[in-house]
Amino acid sequence: MTRDVESIAGASESGDDWRRYFSFSTDHKVIGVQYMVMTFIFFLIGGLLAMIIRAELLTPESNLVDRPLYNGLFTMHGTIMIFLWIIPFNAGLSNYLVPLMIGARDMAFPLLNAISFWILPPAGILLLSSFLLPNGPAQAGWWSYPPVSLQAPPGQIINGEFIWIVSLVLIGISSIMGAVNFVTTIFWMRAPGMTFFRMPVFVWSVFSAQILQLVNLPSLTGAFILLLFDLAFGTQFFKPLDSGDPIIYQHLFWFYSHPAVYIMALPAFGIIAEVLPAFSRNPLFGYRSLAIASLGIAFVSIFVWVHHMFTSATPGWMRMFFMGTSMLVAIPTGVKAFGWTATVWKGKLHLESPMLFALGGAAMFIFGGVTGVMLAAVPFDIHVNNTYFVVGHFHYIVFNTITMAIFAAIYYWFPKITGRMYAEGWGKLHFWLTFIGANVTFFSMHPLGLQGMLRRVSSYDPQYQGWNVIASLGSFLLGVSTLPFIANIVGSWLYGPLAVNNPWHATGLEWTTSSPPPRDNFEEIPIVNRPPYDYGDPKYSVVEHPHQHESEEHRE
Repeated sequence: MTRDVESIAGASESGDDWRRYFSFSTDHKVIGVQYMVMTFIFFLIGGLLAMIIRAELLTPESNLVDRPLYNGLFTMHGTIMIFLWIIPFNAGLSNYLVPLMIGARDMAFPLLNAISFWILPPAGILLLSSFLLPNGPAQAGWWSYPPVSLQAPPGQIINGEFIWIVSLVLIGISSIMGAVNFVTTIFWMRAPGMTFFRMPVFVWSVFSAQILQLVNLPSLTGAFILLLFDLAFGTQFFKPLDSGDPIIYQHLFWFYSHPAVYIMALPAFGIIAEVLPAFSRNPLFGYRSLAIASLGIAFVSIFVWVHHMFTSATPGWMRMFFMGTSMLVAIPTGVKAFGWTATVWKGKLHLESPMLFALGGAAMFIFGGVTGVMLAAVPFDIHVNNTYFVVGHFHYIVFNTITMAIFAAIYYWFPKITGRMYAEGWGKLHFWLTFIGANVTFFSMHPLGLQGMLRRVSSYDPQYQGWNVIASLGSFLLGVSTLPFIANIVGSWLYGPLAVNNPWHATGLEWTTSSPPPRDNFEEIPIVNRPPYDYGDPKYSVVEHPHQHESEEHRE
């Protein structure tokens, strides 16, 4: 007879507890850990590809790898980091936390939740398998613009681009299924008393991001399917020599892929909003404004996609309209930055690893946001189009902000997930190596772009070598920075000191359960009767359990 699922999930001390992470589990916490561990493996692979790219760029000549392989490396690096690291990691973290934060037993559709995860490993393996093809992986970049993406070897249907498209369609299907689950769970599965304005900001952020997935992702998936038909079956949707229109692909692609930045960033903003109050001992400033700002970012971001197409023969009126909408995003994101600043103002700061990563990510987001407003201006965008300035700005958002926030989340919720504490010294070493390496790497790209160095090239004018050497050395430091993190997390999960239920004295429902939580999260479904984030009064409870004040009839 098979082992009872509850006994496995509720006994973290048992010797075979680790086996549940290799099973087809419908427990949202197990699925969340599966997501996070799998995506971190892809993060390491994508980071290794980035270090090879930066090693090539140490010298002006292309002398480390041949150019087709170089094109494949940066295509796979971008694809992995976006579609197999940040977006699914956020899905995993949200899987673990959202039911706990809203007082639910599980996600709304547990089986669908498991299926949406198990689509990803074969999709990722299929993507990496394209390195084994005679002509290597896809070489058209993570955006896969036609007609470049349609230049397949004659008579060869199964090629790197074909595999790339199939993998991305599978990943898109997984994300759409997950979005349905998240939106339904947050809308219908909240505990009694958990009104929308008693939800943590992280839940608001996830809700906003997943609405974007539902609205925008089908356009990208549809574009990939049409591209696949052009590549393999002779259709003419995007072939310019056969009456096709490659610009339509760009519209379909960026209709999702610019909001995708906010799909990645919104959970990061939510993480920062959870960590800063806990380690400054201040209530979150402007809670309602920050919650509404998440929806505002999601709404405005739907109307900014042409921001990436100012040089794609767009008419003047379209440039002006989308320049305005692109700049408009600065308002709700500015509300976020102001709220974070006011939260830590005059607080009693405790600079543990989660707080360091949250502060570092917030600070670097300010710089990335300023360069984003610069790129929203049509004249400036045309000047630096397709240069390393764009690469530097993009990485200040996706790595220096979002990945830093992800590390903050890992350290912050590590005791809750594992039941053990990590080594603080190793965590701080990881932060400083990452913070220094990230700034050295990606700040150097801004002057390169202003001077005119194009991106996506393996050889360049020798005048650009100085900044390229600095950027490459910074990238190698980033690679080294992951070593203390891996040692710390693995060692602490196995041998770290046992954690109490709420080591940070934080508010929120997830901290009222055991560490790690039991199979059904709560012994009794809580009744929420207070707003979140009140650190001014230790007696100010966010939650009460039914037996405290309610009769048995009311609980029924």
